[in-house]
Amino acid sequence: QVRLMECGGGSVQSGGSLTLSCALFGVTDSGYCLGWFRQLAGEEREAIAVFYSGGGSPWYGDSVEGRFTIRRSHSESLVYLTIDSLEPEDTAMYYCSAGGARTCPTSASQRVWGQGTQVTVSS
Repeated sequence: QVRLMECGGGSVQSGGSLTLSCALFGVTDSGYCLGWFRQLAGEEREAIAVFYSGGGSPWYGDSVEGRFTIRRSHSESLVYLTIDSLEPEDTAMYYCSAGGARTCPTSASQRVWGQGTQVTVSS
């Protein structure tokens, strides 16, 4: 059974940086689409940074490319999201997610979700 647990959110000043962590449990093979989604207040959950565990380059949403970096630990048990040059518009709940290969990169259906971690950016 796949389970995910995020941590690392918080309140930061605009222009600052933050790294979110996601612990993976039960992700034991290379057929997963792993990554991060976020949900702004009043909006739908959107994909922001994902990768296919079987290989290939990460995918980034247009609104975050160049500022967000996703990577997996050497042990493959953690997925990180580093956010640079934070903007107030990045204020959202951030979710770690795992799905089958067909969910890559942006489908929010048929995925396992963590509980989410809140990021709040003040100007």
